[in-house]
Amino acid sequence: MLYLVPSPIGNLGDITYRAVEILRQADVILCEDTRTSQVLMNHYSIHKPLTPYHQHNEHKVLPHLIDQLAAGKNFALITDAGTPGISDPGFLLVRECIRNGIKVECLPGATAFVPALVQSGIPCNRFVFEGFLPLKKGRQTMFKKLAEEERTIILYESPHRLVKTLHELATWLGADRQAAVCRELTKFFEETNINTVTALAAHYEKHPPKGEIVIVVSPREDSPATMDGESDI
Repeated sequence: MLYLVPSPIGNLGDITYRAVEILRQADVILCEDTRTSQVLMNHYSIHKPLTPYHQHNEHKVLPHLIDQLAAGKNFALITDAGTPGISDPGFLLVRECIRNGIKVECLPGATAFVPALVQSGIPCNRFVFEGFLPLKKGRQTMFKKLAEEERTIILYESPHRLVKTLHELATWLGADRQAAVCRELTKFFEETNINTVTALAAHYEKHPPKGEIVIVVSPREDSPATMDGESDI
């Protein structure tokens, strides 16, 4: 079977006991970058073969992996950080396993957007996760859709594109739209900066950011999501 195992997004302590046990029991561990994953393996004394599985080879190796799984191998899939399939490789392998009757199990664990959303102070009862925005084709269309969105918006962004994206959010959603920029979550230089998108853009123009970034954008003022941050469920 295939296990999807979330890995820490920064702090190596943010992994479950069960995840460590699954990694120790797996026949093979699939990972984005063997060098990055080896740090985690060494920390928890996990001695299993590491096989590269990333966006540049996933189509090529997919048939071989399915054959191995069908033959009875147990694979664990991890990424450099977070939960496989969330803005990381994983979807294609999961879909193909399901098509071939291979059992898939996803363990609960680390993913960057949940702590960013909860600690932002922005309503989290209704939200939409868009991951990384398109770089060119479809980018303007996406901003038009986001301008009509009534839920809290969560985005991933790279440091060198952050200021541009904040300016675009100001253009399409309004200069005074509240947002949170959460950077380097769980790491030593963790930072959450909450302000208008315009003020945030000005701040990061003067202080170029580093590290992994999550942007949480508040709903429109006329949205039901702004009335109450609690869920009815």
